[in-house]
Amino acid sequence: QVQLVESGGGLVHPGGSLRLSCAASGSIFSPYAMDMGWYRQAPGKQRELVAAITSGGRRNYADSVKGRFTISRDNAEKMVYLQMNSLQPEDTAVYYCNAVLMYSSGSSNEYWGQGTQVTVSP
Repeated sequence: QVQLVESGGGLVHPGGSLRLSCAASGSIFSPYAMDMGWYRQAPGKQRELVAAITSGGRRNYADSVKGRFTISRDNAEKMVYLQMNSLQPEDTAVYYCNAVLMYSSGSSNEYWGQGTQVTVSP
């Protein structure tokens, strides 16, 4: 079993910045590949991908955050980060860390964190 713990959410004014962190721990055995990402869910809306980064470092962003958000990872520490700049009220949501572990056997498992609230308000 793998646990994902997010931190760094909070309340910020429009135009402000926040940095989210996610720490992975538990039954992570090498050799493996672990793609990680951030999703968000606003009230009354479906969960959506914000940004993702593969084990090889390839990044993917939602159009709405391109140029404002940056995803990065520290493989040694099993951490993933989301630097969020120029935050706007529409970025308000619960942000979830996601990890997909892929094993040499061909199997894979997906895990979610508990979520961290980001609120952007004047």
